[in-house]
Amino acid sequence: MKAVLIAGGLAMVVALLGTPLFIRFLVRKQYGQFIRQDGPTAHFTKRGTPTMGGVVIIAASLLGYAGAKLITGTSATASAVLALFLMTGLGVVGFLDDYIKISRQRSLGLKARWKIVGQGVVGIAFSVLALQFPNEHFRTPASTQISFIRDTNIDLAFRGATLGLILFVVWANFLITAWSNAVNLTDGLDGLATGISLIVFGAYVVVGIWQNNQSCQTLATAGPRCYETRDALDLAIVAAALTGALFGFLWWNASPAKIFMGDTGSLALGGALAALTILSRTEILGAIIGGMFVLIVLSDVIQIGFFKLTGKRVFKMAPLHHHFELSGWGEVTIVIRFWIIAGLFVALGVGIFYGEWVAG
Repeated sequence: MKAVLIAGGLAMVVALLGTPLFIRFLVRKQYGQFIRQDGPTAHFTKRGTPTMGGVVIIAASLLGYAGAKLITGTSATASAVLALFLMTGLGVVGFLDDYIKISRQRSLGLKARWKIVGQGVVGIAFSVLALQFPNEHFRTPASTQISFIRDTNIDLAFRGATLGLILFVVWANFLITAWSNAVNLTDGLDGLATGISLIVFGAYVVVGIWQNNQSCQTLATAGPRCYETRDALDLAIVAAALTGALFGFLWWNASPAKIFMGDTGSLALGGALAALTILSRTEILGAIIGGMFVLIVLSDVIQIGFFKLTGKRVFKMAPLHHHFELSGWGEVTIVIRFWIIAGLFVALGVGIFYGEWVAG
């Protein structure tokens, strides 16, 4: 618990104090956001606002985790390193995307194929490595079994280890792509994606601590409903570092935003969330805890699908927050109400998580 508090507190301080320094650097370099022409007209006033704030979130999270390990004198685990690797790797892809947008003053950054290649290389590396590094109990960070609240009986390796590895890589990269795109789509209003991410990662602090306290790895106290999650406490430390970093960043990202996280932040946060769901064996539960992200993605899918079928639109504009913006809702009102809904999804997800243990 001490390491969890240190990671969150240190990351928050780094983000809170480091963000204004990064803002001044970006202003000097004139690295400002380019606003898409087909978006809400109210967003045109945001043109030139410093972006790539995800650099601060990533740095604060890494420093928070490293500081907690250093102060408590404990070593990093494979699970935590893999989660931080996926977060940082996708953050680098997002950084390249942001940099091209800024340097060429356009709303499109990396070409789609190169963005997919970048995400794919990082995602495949994570997926393959997640099935390596068994500990003394022969547990690897991830499992080929599809998980809900814990591993289910659906095992992707039912036809052998090689096919299981291939199917797991496909499944894991689906989750990585889904979550990174979900956070990216949500990042459309000041503080929206930051606040929702903060709430979701906060939930994974609770999940990680609970799994650690009921871990099957602690053989002397393991009960019939113990969790097979490896390194659960270290995953809670990673989640705490992310939560703290987002708290500090939100101070500057709340409306009117002094800085945007950009694709650097949204892809990194999506990668971190995907890693936590995979490594904590809560892949399906993650869709409930992060239900607000899922709703926003669904609004985009529905809009595109319905338009292709009928030539008509369901929403005034997708994703969902832009629909309410064009309906006359104030930006701050939308953000706060979406935070509330995100909190309700988190409460539902954590309630299901705890309820399953109690019922068992």
